[in-house]
Amino acid sequence: MNEVSRHASRGVLINDDGQVAMMRMAAANLYKLPGGGLEKDEDKEEAFIREIREETGYSAVIIHAIGYIDEHKVKNQFMQRSYCYIAKATSRQGDVALTEDELQLGMLAEWMSLEEATVQLQELLRYCKDYSTKFMLLRDLTILELAAQWLDESGDLNDE
Repeated sequence: MNEVSRHASRGVLINDDGQVAMMRMAAANLYKLPGGGLEKDEDKEEAFIREIREETGYSAVIIHAIGYIDEHKVKNQFMQRSYCYIAKATSRQGDVALTEDELQLGMLAEWMSLEEATVQLQELLRYCKDYSTKFMLLRDLTILELAAQWLDESGDLNDE
C-alpha cells in the first residue's frame, strides 16, 4: 500500500523510576503504548505530548525520536504511519481526558518495567487471533524493543 490512511504519534513514556506507561484496556484485556492520531495541521511531536497528557495525565518531554512504523493492513485497505518517540514524564498535570471509545475500553495507565511491558505484549501476541489487534501488538512490541535498545546504549536508565 502506498497511501497513508492515518498518521499517528506514539511511543514510550518513562518515569523517574525507569518504568514505562502502558495503557491497559480492561474491556479488551489488552495493553498498548500511549499515543494516537494526529489532529489536522498538528505537529508529530506535539501530538505525542498531547496524547500522553490526555491518556496518562502527565506532562512530558521527548528525549529521542525512534522513527516511524507503517502498518499495511491490506485486508482492511488501511495503512497507518506511526511516528515513534521516547519521552520522559516531567510531572502529573491532572486528570486524563479520554475519548468516549477509550472510556468504554476502560483505558488506564499502568506503570511497569520495560521488561514487564515487553512480556505483557509478547503474551498477548501469542494468543491474539484478531487481525488488527495483531498489528497494534507487533507495532508496540517493536517500539518497546527499539526504545529498550536505545535506553541501554544511551545509559539513560543507568543514572542511579
